[in-house]
This record gives sequence, C-alpha cells and structure tokens, in this order.
Amino acid sequence: MANSKRKLPTKSSASTAQEKPLTTRQIPNPDAVPTQGSPLGNLFKECFGYETSNFSSLTNFTAWLQRPVDGAALGVFRLLFGAAMLVDIAEERGGGQLDVRFGEPHHCHFPLFPGMRALAYPLMGCVYLCMWLGAWGIMLGYRFRCSCLAFIVPYWYIFLLDKPTWNNHSYLFGLVGTLLLFTQADSYCSLESWLNPARSRCRTVPYWNYFLIKFQFFVLYMYAGLKKISAEWLSGYAMSSLSQHWVFAPFRQMLDPELIDLLIVHWFTAFFDVSIAFFMTIEKTRLLVTPFMLSFHLMNTRLFVIGMFPWVCLAEVPLFYGFDWPRRIRGRAKTSPVVGPAPTPSKPSLLARLRTCLILGYCVLQLFLPYSHFITKGYNNWTNGLYGYSWDMMVHSYDTLQTSIQVVDNDNQQVHNLNPFAFTEYERWTKYADMAVQYAKCIEENIQNRQVKGRPSIGSNISIYFDIWCSMNGRFQQRSFDPRVDLLKAPWSPFETTSWSLPLLNELNHMRPKLRTIENEVLAWNNYSDVIFVADFPGLTLINFISPDLINCTLTILEGNVRYKSEVDQESYFLTAGKSIGLQSNITHFVTTTGRKPASYLFTYTNKTMLEQDIAIEEETAAETERPMLPLWREFEQRVSNYQQFLGHIGNCLLYLLYDVPIPLAVRERD
Repeated sequence: MANSKRKLPTKSSASTAQEKPLTTRQIPNPDAVPTQGSPLGNLFKECFGYETSNFSSLTNFTAWLQRPVDGAALGVFRLLFGAAMLVDIAEERGGGQLDVRFGEPHHCHFPLFPGMRALAYPLMGCVYLCMWLGAWGIMLGYRFRCSCLAFIVPYWYIFLLDKPTWNNHSYLFGLVGTLLLFTQADSYCSLESWLNPARSRCRTVPYWNYFLIKFQFFVLYMYAGLKKISAEWLSGYAMSSLSQHWVFAPFRQMLDPELIDLLIVHWFTAFFDVSIAFFMTIEKTRLLVTPFMLSFHLMNTRLFVIGMFPWVCLAEVPLFYGFDWPRRIRGRAKTSPVVGPAPTPSKPSLLARLRTCLILGYCVLQLFLPYSHFITKGYNNWTNGLYGYSWDMMVHSYDTLQTSIQVVDNDNQQVHNLNPFAFTEYERWTKYADMAVQYAKCIEENIQNRQVKGRPSIGSNISIYFDIWCSMNGRFQQRSFDPRVDLLKAPWSPFETTSWSLPLLNELNHMRPKLRTIENEVLAWNNYSDVIFVADFPGLTLINFISPDLINCTLTILEGNVRYKSEVDQESYFLTAGKSIGLQSNITHFVTTTGRKPASYLFTYTNKTMLEQDIAIEEETAAETERPMLPLWREFEQRVSNYQQFLGHIGNCLLYLLYDVPIPLAVRERD
C-alpha cells in the first residue's frame, strides 16, 4: 500500500488535471456536428488554395494582400520585362525611325488630348534616351523607383501622342511599367540587393505586389476571350488563310485548311483566351495547361509581327507558380520551421486598408474601361472605342481598297488631289472619325504654312474631303466616312455619336458565304483573275478608273439598283440585281446607287501584266517557298540594325544639343 501511494505524487496529478481539458478537445465527439465550410467555399479552396473568408471583409482582404511572400519570382519577371522593353523601344516605340517620325516638321501626330504636341526632334531624342535608361534601370534593378519613373513618364507621353500606334500590348506595357513602380520588385536579382547586402536579406514582399501584375494579365486573357465569343469571331471571318502557315502543318494531316481556320484559329483561340487565366490560377490544372500557354505564345511569334508581346506574356507565366521558384532552382530556398499555432494577425492599419481600396479601385477601372464605350461614343466607328484598352485582340481585320483626299480651293474653285500619306505613315486614321478630323486640320495647317515649289499656291479658304473604301472581316468594300462632308467643318465630340461616320453595312452580312463562293469561282478561272465586292449607300457615286493593265472587266449587281455611266458614253444605264455590263479599260466609270437601300455589286477582271509575266511570277513563288521556316538569324540581324539606328539617332540628338552639330535626316519614302 505504501508503494502504491508513492506512485501518485501530488504534482503529477495536478499536471494531469491541467492537461486533461486540452486532451479532451483533441478527441472528436461522435455526437457533435462537425464545423465545415459551404460546398462552394470548399470548392474554392480546393481550386485556388485560399479560404473564402479572406474575401469576406475589407480587413480580411487587406490582411490577405499584405501577407509576406518571397519576392524572387517577381524579381525575375522585372528583369525579363525590362529586357523586353529595351528591345521594344527601338522597334514598336519607333526608336529606330526616330528621325522619320519626329524629324519632319510637317509630320502629323494624333494626340489623345487636344493641344498635346511633339517636342523638337533633338528633345524627342532626349525623351527616348530617358525611357531607354529607365528600361535599363528596371532590368538591372538599380534605383528602381527612379528607373520606373524614367521609363513610364516618356512611355505614356509617346503613347498618348499618337493614337494610330495604339495596340493592346503597348497599352499593357505601360500599365505593367506603372504597376512595377509601386512594388518591391527589386528585392531579388537586382543591383540594389547586390550593392546593399542588408537589403538582400529582406526576402519577402507584400503579396499585393504579385496580385496586381497577375490581375492585369488575367484581364488581358479573359477580356480577349470575351471579345472573341461573338458571331463575328466564331464564324471564322476575322482571320483567314492562317492555316497555310507552317506552324499548322501538324493539323493539316487531320483537317482541311478551312476547318483549321475555323476550329483551331477561331474556336480554340476563343476558348483558350477566356479560360487560360483560370486554368493557370487553379493549382490542379496549372501544370497541365502550361505547355499550351507556352506553345500559344511561341506560335504567335511566328504568325504575327507583334514585337515583344509574346515574350512578355511568357515572362509572366512563372508568376503563377511558387514565389520562391528561382531560389529553389539555385538550391537556396529556405524552409520555415514548423511551429505551433500561428498568432492571430494584428488588425491592418488605416494606411494598409487605404492601399487595398486603391487596388480595388484600379481593378474596377480595368474591368470597366473595355466596356465604357457607351460614354465615349465619339470614338465608336465600325468598332467600339480606340484600339488598345478594349482588348479586341485580332478580332478585326481590315482590307483598304482606296484612299483619296481632295483639297478644294473655294476661292479659286480648284480641286487638288493630295497623297493620302503625305504627312503621316499611319493608316488607322482612315477608320476612326476623331483621327480623320485631326488629320484634316493638320493638312490644313501644313498647306498654309508650306509652299511647294512647282505647284500652284492654295488659298486660305479650303475644304478637305476624304473618300475611303475598306472592308472589315470579309465584308464588302464600303465607305467609312461621308465623302460629301468637309472634314474641317465636321462636328465631332468624344461623348456624341459622329453623324458623318458611315455605319458598317451589317444588313449585308448574310451574303458573306456567297462572297466566298463567288471568289473561289473567279479565282478558278485562271491564276490572274480576281474579284472585288463593293457596297454603297443611296445617293453616293463610286468613281472608278480602270487601269489599262486590267482586261475582261465586268460589273455585276448583287442587290439593289444602280445607275452606270462611263466618261466616254453619253447614255446612262440602270442596272438591277443579277444584271452585268462589260467595262472598258483605261477610262473612268461612275456607279451611282439609286433607291432607298444600299446596293451591292462586284467587279471581276484579269491582270494582263501578271499574265504576260508568268515566268517572273513563278520564279518569285519559288523564291518564297525557299524561305526558311525559322529565319531567326535574319531577325536578329534586323534587330541589331534597328538598334544601331536608334543609338545613332540618340547620339545625333545629343551632339546637336551639346555642340550644335547638324543632324542628318532621312527622307521618308512616299507612294
């Protein structure tokens, strides 16, 4: 009995009594109802790895955005983005053609904001130099904030100075550069961390640094897909004949070219764009879809001339993987020890919550802008809004048939025909009313300030008329603007519909399959026959001069009524649907649409010059087939040459500013 008592000390009994409640809580009670999240919440966590409670309140969401994560992956993205911008500056930003773009005093620009002007050519060289140095700083991670400002301020200035240069990826580059300004992307793989060892020991950055960049690319993909989920894209009219490219050779073993264009180019691309960001975000599907992501952008580098866009998207892909993957590759990743229950996070500060509100405001703005066209009606023409922020990637393709500009001297009653590209190398002004007005006013200013030798002077009282014919996505060739409206007096407002911008003739869309059939039949006649489909509005006249190189020309009416007359005939002919008439070469023909609805018709012809030069064409075709599939070395040489020109322009500008050395200017070639 005595020994039994010694086995039950008082201290041990007290300890057991204190631990018993903890042990009891760890044993599940079979009668208790387990606490579980909602099925939707469990599915969300299973897919994305986060609790829905992180998004249940501003406080929780702020804590989720503020949590520290490794900054290694962000640092690698920063380096690759900066390198891509160094190449982009000399190419799509126009650095290689700096003298042509800004060296001519009469060159027309199309700024977003009225009164915005380009600086003198030597100063524009300094603007590009500042942007170039900023890109170097971003890539190297040196004085990161200053480098980001040095890059994005000139970038947005050049971007906003010329709307015709806008595209989706130039808009994306500006946004990403701006977002990097507010991040700590220089915490890894940067000169700052190398020069400042104490800074290199700070391995973490707030998660919102990643969130902003990933969200921007998420919007890029998702909206590009949403814009493609339309009858226009899914019908296969936007992109044509891409199936002939060598990248689709594996598919040609199973599908004919038309099915490749429809199923692969249009349907698969729409599905890919709208879904890939979700699949890359979901952990279980990320590894599976990554090869598709890489293949998609690598194919785009071969299919289209879109500069650094595919490479920047490829640099963004690793952001969807672990934050510390660069350290794991180098074998320097540190695993945090497993400890007890994590302490309850402190309540986010007012500054942190304010930052979260700003982040949410930016996200809402990016989600709203692509569908804000009901406000900026003046920028809506055949498509809604200006190209770029709408994310209409490859949704619309144009084929411009004719562009003519008439300058009328009202005092002398003289009509002068102007080279449409006399003062600009851009073509997008032919599709957008706001740019058409800007170009007309720039032409007026240049005419009044410039006297051309050998040509009669034009008075100050002039009118300017544009007659532009183009086709969108396989439709008829039609006018984009009313040719009877003086563009110098034409009303335009960013918030009102432009009355003189002619609408797209969508009522003729049902004829597009028929147009393809007719085109195939005409092309089958011989290797030198062709067809042009035209639609015109009531009361307007098409003035068409037929070149002497064309023979066997015929006008055939598809729908509506027209009045036809040639310059050598005294008599007019009224033609209705189904009627045809032969046309003489080397004379001008007039086709006037009568009645109350648009008329559609077609011209068929044979190119006599091509027929006579059959051997030369065959040799040219043979040379085309001998071109390498991957001309990487040729592209590299072209980029090196372009960069040499860019650096030469910068050097010329600096020599002029510092030592007043004259700048040699290139003359832009004009048709």
